[in-house]
This record gives sequence, structure tokens and C-alpha cells, in this order.
Amino acid sequence: MIVILKPHSSEQQIRDVIEEVAKLGYTPHPIRGALQTVVAAIGDERTHLTLESLDALPQVERVLRVQKRYKMVSRESSETDTIIDVNGIRIGGENFAVMAGPCSVESEEQLLVTARAVRKRGATILRGGAYKPRTSPYEFQGLGKEGLRILDLARRETGLKIITEVLSERDVEHVANTADILQIGARNAQNFQLLVECAKSRKPVLLKRGMSQRIEEWLLAAEYLLVNGNPHVMLCERGIRTFETYTRNTLDLAAVAIAKKESHLPVIVDPSQGCGRADLVKVLCRGAVAMGADGLLIEVHPNPAEALSDGQQQIDFSAFGDLIAELSPFLKATGRILA
Repeated sequence: MIVILKPHSSEQQIRDVIEEVAKLGYTPHPIRGALQTVVAAIGDERTHLTLESLDALPQVERVLRVQKRYKMVSRESSETDTIIDVNGIRIGGENFAVMAGPCSVESEEQLLVTARAVRKRGATILRGGAYKPRTSPYEFQGLGKEGLRILDLARRETGLKIITEVLSERDVEHVANTADILQIGARNAQNFQLLVECAKSRKPVLLKRGMSQRIEEWLLAAEYLLVNGNPHVMLCERGIRTFETYTRNTLDLAAVAIAKKESHLPVIVDPSQGCGRADLVKVLCRGAVAMGADGLLIEVHPNPAEALSDGQQQIDFSAFGDLIAELSPFLKATGRILA
């Protein structure tokens, strides 16, 4: 169940509600907003109906039943969209974020050239994999800690924020020292120990949907992050594995609309992984904006033909510039501004 407190309730009033929720057999999880606090009460609503009696408290605005398995992620837990602040870059609400960069950090020169190019063309967040989960052990696995050093160098030179993937719970601490956003990839979308460790970092987290993950499972994975104390979560639709072979994955734009309806969290779209084809990236970006996405995660490389990983789905600087220009009318139509 969800207990919504009246605006500007005092700390003592909030604590009183939390104590009452616990007494009635629920696990309370407060979600504090700028004006209003919500207490998500985790428990079986079928046997704890007495929580509705909290309506009698003067600081309680109303109590809502939530039968969905994801409580804190649900739209019912927040009347407004969550806005993630990434060290001054706001994502969500009217703010639309463009995250761009190479699939993998390959060298200092490659990343710095890319960082300068994407910043010039409108990106505010630099993507780049220091650690790469590869299907084959013989494929490029990333530069590891050297890749993190190069990402940090690019941030200091360009001012771009950094998003990079973390593969294991043992890597969370040192990746978080460099990254402004921790990315949890499709292969780890239900690695629950990793989700818990990333939550503990309190860094913003971008959670990709698993390759064969149902939408409810995706939202429940996000619930792990919120329940463990990290409200700074973004969902990322990156395509699912289907019977289709024309594209690498099937980008599920319907999932964007469903996630926006079911949850208050920002939703990001990765069109590069979503189809695995550079020639489709621009049109999928337009579709993502039209569907209500809060940002894009785009793979950009100075020379995709020479990329050490996934060159077939990365676009060059010129195509990225054209893409950003083409988004303008779609952003205007949906009431968004570039973050």
C-alpha cells in the first residue's frame, strides 16, 4: 500500500507514520520529494487492510492500495515523474537527455575525439564501455581500469558526464569512483546481488531490460534498486530477442509507453543495441521521442568500420549531428527540451 503525506509534513509527523506502518505489519520505505513524502508499505495487502485507518492521521492525505508486485516503482507511489539529477544534468519531466559515445573505450585518442564531437553536437553524457560482456571469450573485453582512466580524462576535458557498465558486484566501488551513472546491462538485468550493490552506491543507475525479460520482471528488477535505498533509477529499453533475424534485436517501443504508464521512473531508449543496424538508428530515435522516452543512449564512433566491437550498429559523427537536428520537431511536439 502507499501512504501519501500532506505537503510540508514535519520530520516528526513522517516518523510517526513510518512507525505506525511498521506496527501494522508492513515494511515502510519512505520516498521523500521536494514538497511531499510518500511511504511505500511493503506487505501482503490482502491481509493488512487495517493500514487504511492511517487516513485518520492529520498529516496523511490518503492511503492507496497497490496490488502490483512492484510497489515503489509503480506510478501510484508518485504523482509526478521522477527527475534524476546527474551532477547538474536533469533527466525526466520536460528534460530529454542524449547519451552518446562508442560501444567500447578503445584508446585515449578514440574516446577524446568522440567526446569532443558528441558534445559539440548536443550530447551531455558520454557513454563508453570500459568492461565489455562479450559472447565469445576471444572478442574484445574492454580496457578495464585503463578504460575508466580514459573516461575520467574525457570528463575533465569536455565536462560531459560519464555512463559506463558495471559487470560484477566486486567492481561497483571502483567503477562508481569514475562513473556518474552506473549501467546495468541486459545480461545482468536479473543479477540481484549486482542490483543490491549498485543500489548501495547511491549513484544514478540505468537499468537495461534483459534480452528475454518481461516488462513486469524489468520493473521488479528496478524495485530491487529502490527497495535497497536508491531512488535514482532509469529504465532502458534496448530491444528483446525474438524470432526475427532481420535485426539483431527487436526494439519494443510499446514497452516505452507501458513503462511510462506503469512507472514514474525516466525511460531511456538504446536504438543501437535495439536493432544492431546503423542505418535504422535515426528513425528509431525519432520513434522513441514520439513514444515519450526521456532520453537516448546512442553508439557513436569516429570510424565504425574500424571499431573493436559492434561496428555495424555505431554511427559516425556526421550521422549523429543529422540525428540530433532531426529530433527537434519531435522534441517540440512532446514538450521536451534537451538536458
